[in-house]
Amino acid sequence: MAPSTPRLVVPVDLKKKPWEQTLPLHNRWHPGIPPVAEIKVREVFRVEMVDWTGGMIKDNDSAIDVKAIDLSSVHYLSGPIRVLDEEGNPAQPGDLLAVEICNLGPLPGDEWGFTASFDRENGGGFLTDHFPCATKAIWYFEGIFAYSPQIPGVRFPGLTHPGIVGTAPSRDLLNIWNDREREVEENGLKQLKLCEVLHSRPLANLPSTKGCHLGKIQKGTPEWEKIATEAARTIPGRENGGNCDIKNLSRGSKVYLPVFIEGANLSTGDMHFSQGDGEIAFCGAIEMSGFLELKCEIIKGGMKEYLTPMGPTPLHVNPIFEIGPVEPRFSEWLVFEGISVDESGRQHYLDASVAYKRAVLNAIDYLSKFGYSKEQMYLLLSCCPCEGRISGIVDSPNAVATLAVPTSIFDQDIRPKTKVPVGPQTGEDTGCAKMHL
Repeated sequence: MAPSTPRLVVPVDLKKKPWEQTLPLHNRWHPGIPPVAEIKVREVFRVEMVDWTGGMIKDNDSAIDVKAIDLSSVHYLSGPIRVLDEEGNPAQPGDLLAVEICNLGPLPGDEWGFTASFDRENGGGFLTDHFPCATKAIWYFEGIFAYSPQIPGVRFPGLTHPGIVGTAPSRDLLNIWNDREREVEENGLKQLKLCEVLHSRPLANLPSTKGCHLGKIQKGTPEWEKIATEAARTIPGRENGGNCDIKNLSRGSKVYLPVFIEGANLSTGDMHFSQGDGEIAFCGAIEMSGFLELKCEIIKGGMKEYLTPMGPTPLHVNPIFEIGPVEPRFSEWLVFEGISVDESGRQHYLDASVAYKRAVLNAIDYLSKFGYSKEQMYLLLSCCPCEGRISGIVDSPNAVATLAVPTSIFDQDIRPKTKVPVGPQTGEDTGCAKMHL
């Protein structure tokens, strides 16, 4: 017998705000956010999602919306979804939730996305000290391919994936998150040398009632006020999975998530048409609305059996990700190396972040010789299917990182040669000047 059509458990209407949806969306992690739907294991179900900003970024060539975006309100997640076994019993703390991605894509009629870098004074990014102003590129989809009027001469297949898949934390885990991130926020500038190199980023994003949406919990009630002051922001990935931004989690992939509360309370969102390793512009993937068709299994007692705590409690675990068989194939790459020496020439000790920053900057500078602006290449390397690697982490004092760029995404030969071609024009005729503020 043919399988049934996946059941739509979380619909979205792109004409409505995230909090106006039939099943209201949420943008925080907290065990008290009630589920909006429930599913049983082995059932294939469909979840629809708005883009991570909830429609704040528009399909135009101005970056004013990026500069003015309210980052207190992102990401908007669909769920939570309560997971039951075949007998109707909810998943239990200590279980492992296996979430298989059966299908995914953009929502029909909304086949476009955007890549952006944030302003220095509003979020910043990995290279904010080099690119302090907000920029934006719009991408249009043709089947599996994407192209952008703001970055001409480039076309590539997307490996579509959700940026966020996670379970709800327990109260104990939530307290661990808030305590350790508050410590970084309060003392990080004194303790962390990396802050001197990536100096313009917020050190942490602590709980805040500003921009908070808690799904079915009505704003302004005593329950909302209490949870909003405790609920964790969705910006970083944590023990529950969350914002891991692993670009290879596409069709056929499987995520093994720890279960911390009864029912697991699975949430997902932040759909990407494509992303480069690291999503370096912070809003660096091709962000879009979209859908997932998922299937779940419950592995009883799987946390203890398969996940080894890397911390002082059994809660200090991390998910396992199984990459699916579907991905673009490239045969030729240009690879850029970086070492842990910063732009001032100062040596850092085995610092992979500094090494990766150097690799990215080397790639941007090189590709700008082919008729592109450096801002265009910053956005491109955030969202194209490039591959980042920690190539060496043991040879003191230099960590070595590499960034491999597939050469076939360009309509010209970007390999070193005797004479560099002019390449695409980046003046007013391409709209690129309007990309910058």
